[in-house]
Amino acid sequence: MAGLTPDTPTPVALTVHARSRQLEVSFSDGASFRIPFELMRIYSPSAEVQGHGPGQEVLQTGKREVTIDSLEPVGNYAVKPVFSDGHDSGIFSWEYLYFLGASQQQLWADYEARLAQAGVSRDAPMPGPTGKSCAH
Repeated sequence: MAGLTPDTPTPVALTVHARSRQLEVSFSDGASFRIPFELMRIYSPSAEVQGHGPGQEVLQTGKREVTIDSLEPVGNYAVKPVFSDGHDSGIFSWEYLYFLGASQQQLWADYEARLAQAGVSRDAPMPGPTGKSCAH
């Protein structure tokens, strides 16, 4: 798939499937994806997850059962999910949702590799606060 551009398709339907814990997104180009909440949570575009620069990403674990409590619109370009673990600072642009949907297989593989490298399980609880603060 070529790089995403300002011409990236926009969602024509967003459906939160609570039971299967997936966000179904149908785009104007006919593409439709079911993105697991867990994938959205571990790849949240927030500073809390991504860090403030390359190599500062925070490996997310214990998110298999996470759900989305609400999905708030952000202008006409994004949504902000409120996850059941309290995480609510990720703003998911239409481009980013398309990327997550289209790249799921590679993203899962990358996540599994990062877990293995860190020597932790996907279901390990997140470590407690480390005293690091993050100005928002």
